[in-house]
Amino acid sequence: MAAPTHNLDDLKRRMQGAITSLKHELGGLRTGRASAALVDHVQVDAYGTHMPLNQVATVTVPEPRLLSVQVWDRSLVHAVEKGIAAANLGLTPNTEGQTIRLRIPELNEERRKELAKVAHKYAEAARIAVRHVRRDGLEVLKKLEKDHTVSEDEHKRQADLVQKATDQAIHDVDAALAAKEKEIMTV
Repeated sequence: MAAPTHNLDDLKRRMQGAITSLKHELGGLRTGRASAALVDHVQVDAYGTHMPLNQVATVTVPEPRLLSVQVWDRSLVHAVEKGIAAANLGLTPNTEGQTIRLRIPELNEERRKELAKVAHKYAEAARIAVRHVRRDGLEVLKKLEKDHTVSEDEHKRQADLVQKATDQAIHDVDAALAAKEKEIMTV
């Protein structure tokens, strides 16, 4: 039987992947509080290639409004500074030896609103990804019914399960967005 098969667990896993990706993106939004996730996407030119910051340094949060980046190789300190500047985080590196300190400034109201808009864009992209997974699942079900592999009743039952999984995933996206919005606006 070379026909496509319907696997609800696989659809749920793919929807969960969209939610996980959203949470990772939201973690990178600066909220006025220091978080190692702020520099997760920083790339450093090291050893002739682009590397993530966490592969050349240790990032810690010694104070609520301060990030400390401990560069392992002294020769890479300047490259790490350039990587942080190129990431457009709005943070100014303060270097002492192999340690780079990043002070997190207060957010003004205008910047908070901009961050909330960015969070909404991330959430909408996650909702679209979840809907694409739903569409894929429903298409497989239609094909299975057309090929007489599943009955019309089974198709409807499975389609309802796919919709319930989609509703739950959209709810999780909205909850993650609401939590991040609250964090952005009340820091």
